[in-house]
Amino acid sequence: MLKDILEKLEGACANWTPPEAPDDIPQGDMPGDGVWIGPQSMAKARAAFQVLLPMLKEALKGNGKAVVSVSGGSGTGKTCVAALVAYYLNQLGVPAYTLSGDNYPKRMPELNDAERARIFRLAGVRGMLAAGCYNGENARTLKRLQEEDLDSDPAQTGAHPWLAAYQAAGREELSRYLGTAEEQEYDQLENVLTQFKAGREKIWLKRMGREDTALWYEEKDFSGVSVLLLEWTHGNSGLFAGVDIPIFLYNTPAETREYRLARGRDSNADTAFITMVIELEQAKLEARAQAAKIIVSKGAEILSREECMARIEAGRRGE
Repeated sequence: MLKDILEKLEGACANWTPPEAPDDIPQGDMPGDGVWIGPQSMAKARAAFQVLLPMLKEALKGNGKAVVSVSGGSGTGKTCVAALVAYYLNQLGVPAYTLSGDNYPKRMPELNDAERARIFRLAGVRGMLAAGCYNGENARTLKRLQEEDLDSDPAQTGAHPWLAAYQAAGREELSRYLGTAEEQEYDQLENVLTQFKAGREKIWLKRMGREDTALWYEEKDFSGVSVLLLEWTHGNSGLFAGVDIPIFLYNTPAETREYRLARGRDSNADTAFITMVIELEQAKLEARAQAAKIIVSKGAEILSREECMARIEAGRRGE
């Protein structure tokens, strides 16, 4: 079977035409996920796939199992691109399955949002104490800003200069939490990848919805699967082992926010706090960009590591 798969990949490397993708292709295993696959995602997937083919051929030569991650900021099209890559592989005769890393946080989404806010606000108040700007009046004003979800909004520092110390300390502590093993079950996910690459036929996969009772496991038969597509913000984090080919979808923070709003997955997608979280996550993704083997821009260009870093630097300068 492996010889046949390698021959199919070899042939596709020389001559591959993307098949027409139907609207109902599988889009990962995150409960409730379902998004429209538009032209931009198709362009990204096709560009990434052509570069992926020869890499995948080499990765499969060992025991016929390979893991490809598709990572990027929230709303960059990870779900769509991973689904399309898996679809292209399956159509080619290379069995693939898409796994969503969003099933592996330590807390339910609502509880994790609350934990993020708790970390930010506690550190912020301590930052005010350290800066000597905590007093009764400022505490009352801060409480009002928190109730209005404006305490993380940089624009508020104009009217309340002391808020800068609060926000700086809160952002620093929140950044230490986001995307770490304190927030994500990297060990559990790595265990799944280890079992897959060892050739285990049936693996129990975690499922997590958005309600506090929506947590269960399903046994998946991987006996005929050659490629596991991991779609996840943290797929290129370097905090777990098992990924052979990391694909990074690069967007600027503004582009990421635009995608997230268009997707409308979360009711609080446009708050100052979520905007801050996206910016902090973006900084971490950019710091790991050079570890990716394939980097795709919003315009579906394949970027070299040097080109990607140049764009990141230009973005930081506001260009």
